Amino acid sequence: MTKPSTSFWVISIIALIWNLMGVNQYIMQAYNTDSFRANFNEEQLALMDATPAWATAAFAIAVFAAALGCVFLLMRKKWATTAFIVSFLAIIVQNVDGFTRYDFTAFDGFSISMTIMIPIVGAFLIWYSKQAEKKGWIA
Repeated sequence: MTKPSTSFWVISIIALIWNLMGVNQYIMQAYNTDSFRANFNEEQLALMDATPAWATAAFAIAVFAAALGCVFLLMRKKWATTAFIVSFLAIIVQNVDGFTRYDFTAFDGFSISMTIMIPIVGAFLIWYSKQAEKKGWIA
């Protein structure tokens, strides 16, 4: 393996923080905390409360696989790519529920932008881990 650039470490750490925020979001939603519920109106809460179990499972897989992928990236293991692919597939499954059940006009611009941004970041992490492998930064 070759020594990774400083940008590798910066991107890996930022990606880990991003994905740990996703894990936190999942935990708050799964445990239905008061602090989580305070961020949404009744219509939004009703939609989220009706989320099917398979979509909640996809959410869990997406965030935990991505966080694990970031840990693998920091450990310089090529398992990172596999974890990011699993996460990305779970993001797609989760979004199937969102795009078929939600009326996005009920949500603010931040929620919509996150819905768009999450798969973009997921795809980037797959690409980035493959590039890191090609450069010999992970093995």
